[in-house]
Amino acid sequence: MYLTEYEWSALLLSLKVSLTAIVISLPVAILVAWLLARKHFTGKSLLDGIVHLPLVLPPVVIGYLLLIGFGRQGWIGKPLFELTGFSFSFSWQGAALAAAVVAFPLMVRAIRQGIEAVDTRLELAARTLGASPLKVFLTITLPLTLPGILSGTVLGFARALGEFGATITFVSNIPEITRTIPLAMYAFIETPGAEAQAARLCIIAITIALISLLASEWLTRKTIRKLGGDHA
Repeated sequence: MYLTEYEWSALLLSLKVSLTAIVISLPVAILVAWLLARKHFTGKSLLDGIVHLPLVLPPVVIGYLLLIGFGRQGWIGKPLFELTGFSFSFSWQGAALAAAVVAFPLMVRAIRQGIEAVDTRLELAARTLGASPLKVFLTITLPLTLPGILSGTVLGFARALGEFGATITFVSNIPEITRTIPLAMYAFIETPGAEAQAARLCIIAITIALISLLASEWLTRKTIRKLGGDHA
């Protein structure tokens, strides 16, 4: 099945948006997952709830909150625009921000489970031998959490790729700027006689999602075998 120029545009934009979303959210997801897995502090339950809000909120609510926060007149977006001339509104960067927000909880959950699976006695032994907390994290916790990080990254990518509600609310549906695969499908569905084009994009989305999930499973198994061999 060859792709038309319109489909290529939507596909490439979706990949750019999703990859950007993962790159900007992964470091924060690792930090938050580590805090939730290893630390006890006042407000931990509140933080956990806030992190998982995008899983239960209607996507349009997420898009609206992004709009009033990061839009050109938003409480963050307005000073940002006045200082730099840049606005997340009606831009692919805004689409990436929306995708990052909805993918973030899945990434945190997978990485947190990976951190909780690491034997704390290994970390304690390293601390006893004089390693700093940062060194323990970088040389023991992080490598052993790699399967969880890989799983969370691919799941987050797949979720970002399928983001629709928050994106269309926040940055609208602009061809070649914010029109990712889900938004392009929506445009075709709204167009009489364009059901075939919508079905083609649906097949593309399903194919990419399946490849992502299979790649996640393969990478996770390979990493677990490698880590098991290293500690054998």
